[in-house]
Amino acid sequence: MKRKVNLTVLLLFSLLSFSQHNKSTKIGRATMKELNMKVYEKDTTATAVVLYEHKNLYMDASREYNIRTDYYYRIKILDKNSFDLSEITIDLYKEKKAIDIKGITYNLNDSGGLQKTVLQEKDIFTEKYNDNFTLKKFTLPNIKEGSVIEYSYSILSPYSGIQDWYFQSDIPKVKSEFDYALIGNYEYNLRLIGNLKLDKNESSVKRECIHIDGVGDGDCLVYSFGMNDIPAFKEEDYMLSKKNYLSRISFDLKAYSSIYGGKSKYTSSWKDADKSLKKFFFNNQTSKKSFFEKQLPEAFFAIENDLEKAKKIFYFLQDHYVWNGDFWTNEDAKVKQAFNRKSGNVGEINLSLYNSLVAADLDANLVVLSTRNNGIPTKIIPVIFDFNYVIVQLKIEDNTYYLDATSDFLPFGELPVRTLNGEARLINFKKESTWIRLASKNKTYQKSSAQLSLTEEGEITGTLNVINSGYFAADTRSELYNTKKEKYLEDFETEHPDIEVDDYSNSIDEDLNKPTEEKFTITLFMDESLGDVTRINPFFFNRIKENPFKLKERFYPVDFAFPRSNMYNLSLQIPDNYTITNIPESKAFALPNKGGVFSITYHKTNNTINLFIRMSIKKRIYSSAEYYYLKQFYNQIIQEENNYITLEKNK
Repeated sequence: MKRKVNLTVLLLFSLLSFSQHNKSTKIGRATMKELNMKVYEKDTTATAVVLYEHKNLYMDASREYNIRTDYYYRIKILDKNSFDLSEITIDLYKEKKAIDIKGITYNLNDSGGLQKTVLQEKDIFTEKYNDNFTLKKFTLPNIKEGSVIEYSYSILSPYSGIQDWYFQSDIPKVKSEFDYALIGNYEYNLRLIGNLKLDKNESSVKRECIHIDGVGDGDCLVYSFGMNDIPAFKEEDYMLSKKNYLSRISFDLKAYSSIYGGKSKYTSSWKDADKSLKKFFFNNQTSKKSFFEKQLPEAFFAIENDLEKAKKIFYFLQDHYVWNGDFWTNEDAKVKQAFNRKSGNVGEINLSLYNSLVAADLDANLVVLSTRNNGIPTKIIPVIFDFNYVIVQLKIEDNTYYLDATSDFLPFGELPVRTLNGEARLINFKKESTWIRLASKNKTYQKSSAQLSLTEEGEITGTLNVINSGYFAADTRSELYNTKKEKYLEDFETEHPDIEVDDYSNSIDEDLNKPTEEKFTITLFMDESLGDVTRINPFFFNRIKENPFKLKERFYPVDFAFPRSNMYNLSLQIPDNYTITNIPESKAFALPNKGGVFSITYHKTNNTINLFIRMSIKKRIYSSAEYYYLKQFYNQIIQEENNYITLEKNK
């Protein structure tokens, strides 16, 4: 009977495997029309275009029923700037294997005919990246402007996870398709991410496609997805990870049912996800309070004021640790070893902080999140591997603080910008975990004040004072700490090419909550020489010369991470033998829905010009519907900052 069952499974799995394998695209499909293409008409700026790509996933009966994924790509190279598309790297995690690698480069020969250059086996290389990953590398040969490259390969995997299929990338695509067929005991949550719609979305269930004696019948799930004429994704300033917005299909394993009975769930609810986070991801490092009781200064525990006690612990660990630049993982956190070597990753440092606060009888909890460059975690479907960072929540009376001890230049209660990615998951070991929203705590602003004089020789000299607060102050502290004074001033002059620094001093208080203050003694170079009629652009410092928003349409939000404001005050004294004949009009304009303001005020007193500018971005996020107004807002600022003051020499 056992032999009969195995034979039945083999036969029916083989039929499913063979049927799906026939859907895979084979190489050898380039055409003369594709070779003769000079430009992609739907995007004339494109340096390359994907003509066709296809992913086909199924269980391979001939390969011990491993999940097999067949990939096919055909790409037109329009410009030498896209030659790197011929360099292929395949990441292979642990037991994954790459097989059947093939490639062809097509060119036009001297007589206008088709010329093929085939990828050779000797030009395919294997490289060990680390203990978990191996890389397969190859480069398509004989690449020229106008080439069509075509390659295919297959991945064999014993793992049940399915990688996302990205329909969209940074180059346009004519056609992209994904086929999928697995027996129905694998349950996945499917998500279409991005703003583009599918042109093909077919699904079916093949009933009773598998029969096992003594067990029963099984169903097969078959999907087919596709998009046509896919525009390139255009990146721009002030955005989160493009992973959030690229149009793609995502598969999250929900559950697996054995053909012989029994079902394994994989975070089918947030309650299950929280259990997994508590059990596995903290690597048994959340119960080390006795160790930190011995490591922290004994005097800390005698402090009666909880807030003062918490700050002492926070700043002690902030000063003790050097962050090694690695984020949080569930595999390698070892707080004792990290404390002894005085360095660690995000998990080790902030789990040390958590244990220390608990040791001091303070109400602390852990918060897991995804950083801005890692993508926004999905809330509808629990996917614990979305998280790559952990911080600490502290409650004292009616106040809640969020703490991260990895940065040397942020005060107690302020989080690094990298963590400001919307909502995070508060892990409560006693109650149900919940979603919380993280935001900046302190106001971020820059106030600059210039006292300048124009000499009869045509030089502008004087002082520039700059005060930074919030994240601007943290950046200043970091730069001053990590950069020598000469290099710091050299970078300043590079950023402001019309300014030469003659002297510099600063006042940087040890209290991280306080602003930084800098004083520059400067000489300015004017746009034109001093003559009978002279024009002066008074925007000597932090002038916005280019609009960061250039897209015709932006289908993803603008994310500044935190609100901010800039204030600029100028007093410019003119020589007595000159008269101020023209100053621009004072202006003020605002973004809709109280999103921001810009105001500029000119005032003339005798031979002194006073200028005051205030610019404020009042929100963290602006929707794609607000993009047009934000773009126009910056255009108006640039227009105002291109105005000149006119002087005439007295006769």
